[in-house]
Amino acid sequence: MTDGERIRVAVVGPTGRMGRQVLEICEQQPGLEVVGRVGKPDEAGAVPISSLEGAAVDVLIDFSHREAVAAHAAFCATHRVAWVLGTTGLDADDEAAVAAAAGETLVFRASNFSVGVALLVDLVARAARILGEDADIEVVESHHHHKVDAPSGTALTLARAAASARGQILEDVVQHGRSGICGARPRGEIGMHALRLGDIVGHHEVHFGWQAEGLVLTHDARDRAVFARGAVRAARWTHARRAAGQRGVVGMAELLADA
Repeated sequence: MTDGERIRVAVVGPTGRMGRQVLEICEQQPGLEVVGRVGKPDEAGAVPISSLEGAAVDVLIDFSHREAVAAHAAFCATHRVAWVLGTTGLDADDEAAVAAAAGETLVFRASNFSVGVALLVDLVARAARILGEDADIEVVESHHHHKVDAPSGTALTLARAAASARGQILEDVVQHGRSGICGARPRGEIGMHALRLGDIVGHHEVHFGWQAEGLVLTHDARDRAVFARGAVRAARWTHARRAAGQRGVVGMAELLADA
């Protein structure tokens, strides 16, 4: 970004938890200009995505509900707007919309924009690769009681990192909770557990257990601003690479590798 150049940002969900934080950070940092607030008509100051002038937006920062993903994907693809996407719980149609957008623009997608979580994913993959299927793996995530999807997108990212490092497909080996007479734990299984408690911002644990030893890798997010700062950092990074002509889907691993 040259001196005097500004990145024009549109923020989805300006009255939501993440949207408010992203707006505050954008307004505090030099070189960023909020040119749009996208949301439902009953959100103060918000407009539908169709009301935005695509040529006036460089980056869309999106932590909306999955019902809005298809419309936002179409907007970003049509106008070649870089898309920072943090929405989780997408279905097959949503995934197809994201893939189509990535053919026209650059999509920065992450289930968690914390630098600490990105490092945790890397450590989990390394541990799983070294220990292999001799180690049992359990992923435990805790969030506030308003969260609507489970397990969290971050927990799934961690579990997929572990499975991939062992040459597995997560869907083939995952076990979501246990109840009743479920038998001995199969070799290679990855357990997933979701807790919903009070106002917890985000807590993730990955447990490894093998003969006579155990290891727990943990990340604790104590302030939602952690994710908002990461999203704004991703917006700057994605804008620069989109301006250089890059398309496709990228994430925290690429951002950290380029740091």
